[in-house]
Formats: sequence, C-alpha cells, structure tokens
Amino acid sequence: MPSPSAESPRKLIIYACPTGPLAEQIAAFYGASRERFGRNSAHAYPAHITLTGFFHDDAVAIPRYIAALETAHARAMASRPPFPVQIREVAFLDTFHGLLIESPWLEALTADVAATMDSPTRRDTLRVKSDLHLSLAYDFRSGDGPALADMATSMLDITAPVAWNLCLYERLPDGGWVRHARWELG
Repeated sequence: MPSPSAESPRKLIIYACPTGPLAEQIAAFYGASRERFGRNSAHAYPAHITLTGFFHDDAVAIPRYIAALETAHARAMASRPPFPVQIREVAFLDTFHGLLIESPWLEALTADVAATMDSPTRRDTLRVKSDLHLSLAYDFRSGDGPALADMATSMLDITAPVAWNLCLYERLPDGGWVRHARWELG
C-alpha cells in the first residue's frame, strides 16, 4: 500500500514502551497467545503504556511534536524519581488483561508535552491519558480468558527488570507503525 501523501493527516500517538527482560517476556507472551488463541486487539500494537489518545496532523508538523517531546523529556529527566514507573499489579478482567501502572511522573511529563505542543494544523485536541496500563490481551473470546490468564501468569514476572522509552508513533492506514522518535526514560 502506498504511503499517505504529505497533505493527508497523520494519525499520531505518544507511548511509553518497555525495554529489557520484561519487554522480552511480553513479546513472547504476545507470540504464544496469538499462536494458541488467535489474534486479539493487543496484538495490533507495540507493547506500550498509552500517554495520549490518537491525534491527527500534517506530516510537516511532526518536527514540532519531536521538539516539544525533546524539551519535555529533558525537563522530566531533571526531576526523575528513582523508580518512575511502578507496575501495581496484573489485572485479569473478563474483557481485559494487563499491567496496571502507577506513574505520576509520566503523567506530569505528558501534561507538559500537551501544554507545549502547539500546531495550527492539528485536527483534534491532544488528550492526556490517566489510568495508565499496558495491555496484554483484550477483545479476546470470553472462553479464552482463564487460559490466557494462566499463560500470562506463567510467562510474565512483573518484577523482572524493565526500562521505558518515550516514543512518538504514527499509525499507518494499513495498520503498520512508524516510530518517529524515541527517548530513554530509564
């Protein structure tokens, strides 16, 4: 499929993405769960904590977002706590399985980004997310829930080392992803 034209609005989003041993475990879980139970909606995304909702803007505005993220990242790193992202627990609900995240620091970083990102061509409001989480599975068949939960419990150690990256992503019309920028959060 051809790439979108320079004039068409791009579908952008800001994520915090895991790296390290826990990220590897999550990737292995995604692969094993897809093989055993088929695709669920979590498989359509990179492993992530959603920091904003999707927003739409022209390709020429992407450098503005990168500059705002760079500035907010630098300010946030100056006051980074020792453990900026805490995994509170693994939640196994009827329609959602995921890691529940607590991070006032990430929320403040995202609020700073939203306050400084200015683009006259953005089509919608930049929505800052709360209720932070990392999805392991959702929109799965209801009968698969208990077995998916057992698989996650056996494959994931939420105390495993993990670091996080701040990322600006674009969702392509074909469902693919382009990462436009990445900053280490530690």
